[in-house]
Amino acid sequence: MSMINISDKEYQKFTQLIFEEIGITLNEHKKTLIESRFYKRILHYKVSSFEEYYEICLNDTHEKIEMLNLITTNETYFFREQDHFDFLKKYLMEYNENTKLRIWSAASSVGAEAYSIAMVCDNLLPSNMWEVLGSDINSHVIKKARMGLYPLTWSEKISDEYRHKYCLKGKGKYEGQFLIDRQLAKNVRFQSNNLLEQNISFGHFNIVFLRNVLIYFNTQTRVQVIKNIISNMKKGSIFIISQTENLNGLDLDELEQIQASVFRVK
Repeated sequence: MSMINISDKEYQKFTQLIFEEIGITLNEHKKTLIESRFYKRILHYKVSSFEEYYEICLNDTHEKIEMLNLITTNETYFFREQDHFDFLKKYLMEYNENTKLRIWSAASSVGAEAYSIAMVCDNLLPSNMWEVLGSDINSHVIKKARMGLYPLTWSEKISDEYRHKYCLKGKGKYEGQFLIDRQLAKNVRFQSNNLLEQNISFGHFNIVFLRNVLIYFNTQTRVQVIKNIISNMKKGSIFIISQTENLNGLDLDELEQIQASVFRVK
């Protein structure tokens, strides 16, 4: 089957469905992305148009999830934006509470951010005094995160100290890969989650990382997502966004900025 082009009408249907389900706004320049990412599913179902595939997504929950997974595959790597991990180190060195420190990686993708956070925590706090939750809408990346197996080239962003302490170099069929040490992984869990929904069951967190996600939402959805997250934070908790993002123009009186891309709940 030759490549099928998506019509403007079909594209509008998919972008509306994607927005309603996960709040991501796709502009007209993403048509090629949708065509290429959905093409294998078109072949899988042997349909002749995106309209037919759209109807399948509407009527089959599992396929709708598969479609959303294809849209939400994003770039990630270990210790992205080092300034945030320097801030985390300082925060942990001053942490003197008797309760367990809880950190949420709220768009964790395949887990690199969550495990980066865990390495810093484990290096500075007793293992019974911290935990990390990683969440993502994409069920495929959650499975990869739980496995904790990565290409060896990804370890280049990890310091020698952490790499020797927490990364196990693969052998045999795992040649060219490394595994996150299981002792570290005990304090890290991953769960599927839609940021458009409140998650009371998650409990409260001392720190939340929500990085490189807000750019995919419109203004109204950004506010909704952040307010949902704030409902899982107490006064004084820390909220961290990407250094390439900002909260300008958003009605968020609950947050005060304490340094670039770092905020405190009032």
